[in-house]
This record gives sequence, C-alpha cells and structure tokens, in this order.
Amino acid sequence: MAHLIASEWEVVPIPLWECQRMVSQQHYSRGGSNTATYRHGLYRLDDFFTLYGIAWWIPPTRSAAEATYPQNWEGVLALHRLVVDPEVPTNGASFLIGASMRMIDRKRWPCLVTYADEWQGHTGAIYRATNWTYAGRTMPESQWILKGRAVSRKAGPTTRTTSEMKSIGAEKIGRFAKHKFVHIAG
Repeated sequence: MAHLIASEWEVVPIPLWECQRMVSQQHYSRGGSNTATYRHGLYRLDDFFTLYGIAWWIPPTRSAAEATYPQNWEGVLALHRLVVDPEVPTNGASFLIGASMRMIDRKRWPCLVTYADEWQGHTGAIYRATNWTYAGRTMPESQWILKGRAVSRKAGPTTRTTSEMKSIGAEKIGRFAKHKFVHIAG
C-alpha cells in the first residue's frame, strides 16, 4: 500500500455528529460519548466531501485523570476514539494523531492519555510510533455489549451496577485490561 503524502491531506475540526457517524460505521465499539472537547477529521485535499478518519477527544473520568497525572488531573484529555478508513495510505493514523495533537491547547491540556483495547487485540503500536509513553496495563474491567455496540457502565455521573447493565439488555463478554499511553506536553 502507498505511503500517505502529507501535502495531499488535511486535518480540520469537525462536528460531533460526524465523529459519531464514522464511529458507528467503522469503529468496533459502534458508539461513543455524547460530548467532545476536540473533534478532528482527516480529508484528502482533492475530496473534501469524504471523511477518512477522526480523532475524538474528551476528559477522562476523574479517577482515571488522577491516576494518570495527579499533579494536575484537570489538565488530562483522553483520545476517546480514533478511526482511520482502511483506504487511507500507510501512516495515515500517525498523520491524523500528530495533526490533531497540534490543534489541542496544550497549556490547558498538558497531559494526553489513550488506551489500546486488549479485547480487540490492540497493542498500541500506533501510539508508540507517535512518541507516546507506555504507562502499563490497566486493571481488567468488564466489557459489555448491547445490540452489537460496546456500552459503558458509566452513564453520566453514575456507574451502573451489574444488575442494571443486565436490566438494559447488556451482555457481559468478559473482563479485559487495556494498554495505557500518556503524552506530556514538553
């Protein structure tokens, strides 16, 4: 496959609905948050009507932020979803991540965090390739699926119990750890 030529591509802010649409079509979770702090889309300069990738950023939970960057937990921003269309040339994901990170106010958000899901066989190679620091594995957590879509126990300010998850029709598929990566502004 061809290598991405940076001068032929652009990363720009996009509306939340575009992130949600691409995630529902191309990300294994099939869904995500109803909010976003930053949303960036990858486009070919000769085809600005086709979205080829997204980087979707939100603050993590307070406990995750405190565990990641205790000296300023309110300055932690998480890469919530990353999607790159299979048609994008090699290094497209690293191009998107790099451009997206440069568009974030790093004074406000000095610490970025992201995770690679072991239950999907992800190792975080793309984060290693874009100079993130490996911070180890998280504790295994239950993974729930509802109507073919990953669903979180966290619902707004509350965390649903196992019985509440089952009552909404969610199915537990197992317990999995994630690989955690951190990027501190220099």
